[in-house]
Amino acid sequence: MDQPTLPVLAHWESFYVIVGSAAAALTGLQFIVITLVAQRSSGSTEGNRAFGTPTIVHFCAVLLIAAVLSAPWTSLAGVAFILGLGGATALVYAAVIVRIARRQTSYVPVLEDWIWHFTLPPIAYAILLVTAFTVQDNPTLSLFAIAGAVLLLLFIGIHNAWDSVTFTALNHQQQEEKREEDC
Repeated sequence: MDQPTLPVLAHWESFYVIVGSAAAALTGLQFIVITLVAQRSSGSTEGNRAFGTPTIVHFCAVLLIAAVLSAPWTSLAGVAFILGLGGATALVYAAVIVRIARRQTSYVPVLEDWIWHFTLPPIAYAILLVTAFTVQDNPTLSLFAIAGAVLLLLFIGIHNAWDSVTFTALNHQQQEEKREEDC
């Protein structure tokens, strides 16, 4: 006989359906934006690796966590393992992205960039890693912490996508104005 989904996770189902759907939709939208931006500008590959790709990774992390926490688990051990593995992997990825950002020359990050692109994401992923160790002993508090980390990643992705789009649009407009002045 099948065991039912853990009641503690069942209470979160609507939350993760909403958050996961938002992350999936925003991931698709980001692909469209990247395609349009690529057609309008000669953006750098290194800049995209440092600023664009991590946005997709954050949205996909939210989607993955939503899927994992919506699955019909009968114990929290699997959830803990996946959160731990995901959190640790994402922290390594965040360190790689900081290294890429420091080496790229197409754009000099300002304080806002360091906060939104390189400080807040590792905080969210560290929360996920910590909850991997606490979710079995204190599921209620841990699930709220996971929800906070997921929302943080979603808002980071939204902010960073908007930031990239507006930067590209304004930069393109300034280049057009400069070409008109030079003619």
